[in-house]
Amino acid sequence: MERRQPIGIELVRRGVINEHDIQKALEYQKTHPNKKMGDILNTIGACDSYRLIQAIGEIMGEKAILLDKSDIRISLEDYISPDVLKQNRAIPFDIEGGRIKVCFSDTANRRAVDTIRLLLLNKGLIMEKYITFDENIEKILKSFEGKETDEIISSSDITGLIDTIIKKAMDKRASDIHFEPMENELRIRYRIDGELFTAGILDKEKQAQVIGRLKAISNMHQEKQESQDGRILLYPDYNIRVSSQKNVYGEKFVLRLLKKNADIKRIFDLGFPQDEEIVKNSFNKKNSITIMAAPTGEGKTTTLYSVIDYLNKPEINVTTIEDPVEIRISGLNQIEIDSKTSFSDSLRTVLRQDPDIILVGEIRDKETAEIAMQAGQTGHYVLSTIHTIDSIEVITRLRKMGVSNYDIASTLATSVSQRLVRKICPHCARQRPFTDKEMQIMNSIASKNGEILDFNEKVTYDAVGCSQCNNTGYYDRIGVFEILNIDDEIRELITMDASTLKIKEEAMKKNYRPLVIDGIRKVLNGVTTLEELNKKLVLF
Repeated sequence: MERRQPIGIELVRRGVINEHDIQKALEYQKTHPNKKMGDILNTIGACDSYRLIQAIGEIMGEKAILLDKSDIRISLEDYISPDVLKQNRAIPFDIEGGRIKVCFSDTANRRAVDTIRLLLLNKGLIMEKYITFDENIEKILKSFEGKETDEIISSSDITGLIDTIIKKAMDKRASDIHFEPMENELRIRYRIDGELFTAGILDKEKQAQVIGRLKAISNMHQEKQESQDGRILLYPDYNIRVSSQKNVYGEKFVLRLLKKNADIKRIFDLGFPQDEEIVKNSFNKKNSITIMAAPTGEGKTTTLYSVIDYLNKPEINVTTIEDPVEIRISGLNQIEIDSKTSFSDSLRTVLRQDPDIILVGEIRDKETAEIAMQAGQTGHYVLSTIHTIDSIEVITRLRKMGVSNYDIASTLATSVSQRLVRKICPHCARQRPFTDKEMQIMNSIASKNGEILDFNEKVTYDAVGCSQCNNTGYYDRIGVFEILNIDDEIRELITMDASTLKIKEEAMKKNYRPLVIDGIRKVLNGVTTLEELNKKLVLF
């Protein structure tokens, strides 16, 4: 609620507060640096709240309201999802004809205001902007979360309560459920298509019972409050991994929902380039290793399963070493490591089992990397993953682990990097032309990476939001890929200890293109949006 000139000085000049109030507010701000001056003055009771918000509205040239729950005359979820409202600190509260009134805690936050305006415009509504205190926004959001809790979590007994939470998560396609102890409540959140959404808020008094029930069905020790791992096997179609971690307000639990017999998607359905030759060149090699690179949660393992499914034949012995085995695939020898073994230990044993293809869940250290390289040099084809930002940085990561340039050059055949972006929801997407700014951004990126874009007959979509996509405008995710095939020239550069910059320059002369190019292609094809791509790759 601040402009370039301090709002406190203007309030003093108007006689709304005095200089002593400003001093108190500045002291308070030292321990609450993220709070705005107007909110602080209200918190410390510098003057009547109604008079204060009206004065702030006049100074900022905005309509002001001391928003209360009684002012809300519409159903919030009919217009914008609760999580979008929370992220942008906004509350729609009334509607007349085609105009909807929306209250913000900070109308100077252009990104938040424009986000809400666009979402409402896509529903055919003109936004009328108001300002209020952040505390008022927070109270209404909290009360809304309580309403969501009543709808989602209606069981009175703890057994039924936990069962309802888990089954609702399954219905909503959630990959994870978070049980998060807060200071005065227990928050339940679902991760859907990579994003966290609040499912409900439970009273703090229920926390001990919820934790006790989760420990019981996960085969965890009831008395222990240290970190524990367990599994829930009560649901026939799911294998649910459970992790607990003590925090300052209790024990947090995360449940990972894994379908037991999930269908393996074809590599092309994951977003990999629709070209059989590219797949063959990237994955169907012997005496070598292929490495998938991406941060945690970006779909590396899912892609490797698709590759294994693509390569798997009756005459081939495929063995996987995983932590844990997430999807069981017919015809594979799948090994799950435990606390007593490691990837390197299991890999040594597997090499004596006459494998043709070996999948190593993750290369974490020098020992595993060197054994994997050795396996690739002795007639096997090895697939693995590594945590790094892109396919060229795989070389740097292996170097830092202590793998020699010779071993990398002679064994690494392909490195593939990927990110997951949300797909535009087909049920509510609204088509529109690209703006000049969007085309300028994409053209600039493309020209830097040797690409020329054709916007002829191309359109994009606004993420509107509907019941099918939890009002997010997105449904499911797709991979954005970059592929580095190690040819003789790049192999020579690696042997010479060339920098990744020189390696990239050489790769760009061939068919290599960075992640962002594949992302832009998917934006041009209407699969995702530039805004969603920007969230993953920070383009602007």
